[in-house]
Order: sequence, then C-alpha cells, then structure tokens
Amino acid sequence: MVYHLSLSREDLQQKFSKLRKLKYNRFRWWRMYDDPKEKLHNRSPFRDRIMNGDFDYPHYKYQAMWVEHDINDMHELYKNDSGRYVEESSLLRTRRKRLLEDFEKEENEKLETLTTEFVRNFRCDIDQVREEMAGFDGTLLDFYYYMEDKYRTVHMPYPGKRRGRPAKN
Repeated sequence: MVYHLSLSREDLQQKFSKLRKLKYNRFRWWRMYDDPKEKLHNRSPFRDRIMNGDFDYPHYKYQAMWVEHDINDMHELYKNDSGRYVEESSLLRTRRKRLLEDFEKEENEKLETLTTEFVRNFRCDIDQVREEMAGFDGTLLDFYYYMEDKYRTVHMPYPGKRRGRPAKN
C-alpha cells in the first residue's frame, strides 16, 4: 500500500453520485467530476449562498482519493517490478497532484471569501472571525447563526428594486 485511505471506493462512489461526470477536456484532463449546482451570484444574501452549498468542501479531494485507490491497485499489480510501476503510475500520480492543487486553491479561495463575508455582514473583524472559526465545532450554517447571535448583523442587502438609473440592455 502506497496510500492509507480513510474512505473506501463505495464511500467515494456515493460522494460522486451527487456530482456530474465530465467528458474528456484536454485543458482539464485530470478532472473526472464537476458540481452540477451553480453558485449563486456574489450579491445574493450570504445565508442563501451558504445554504446553496457555495462554501462546501471541494470535491477534488475525493477525486484524488479515488486516484490513490487506483495507484494502490497498480502497486499491488506491479509490486515485484518497480520500474514498470513507476512508468505505469506516472499519469495517475500527475492527476493526483493536479487534483490536490485544485483542492488547495479552491479551499483557500472559499475560506478567504467566507471570512470577508462574515466581516462584511457582522460587527467583527478578521481576527475575531478566525478565532471564532478555530473554536467552533459544527456546520457552517450553525456557525452563521452563532455569529448572527453573537455579533449583530450590519449589512442586509435591500431585496427590492434599486434606486437610480436603470441598467443598459
């Protein structure tokens, strides 16, 4: 075993059942699945964006785990011939590396957007949000309600029509 995995293939298959299978794309060939839900616009209410799943755990980590299962299978197949194993698994290792890079990039972007949204919507600063995040144990929606109770809401977008000149078509 090259990788010790926490999720079995059946668990990963269950995670993938909520995603959309991708066709081959020569520019993003390492990705196998994509999220079918569209993200809400940045001007949408923060709570609605959380409930839509815009800040959920990126699925690239699960795809990388699937590739790790494939690498483990290949390791068992070529355990006596290390040269052949390295040659045959090079594409899988590259796919895993790129999926983990995508995961890190998206996770960092989501975390940064999340902290700025909390600062923008509640009476707190970035350090307070990070401190509260580190000490909180629960879902993101629970954290939102916790922050709403602890810090008062500052920014509530106006749901009606905006004043001023209409947008050009």
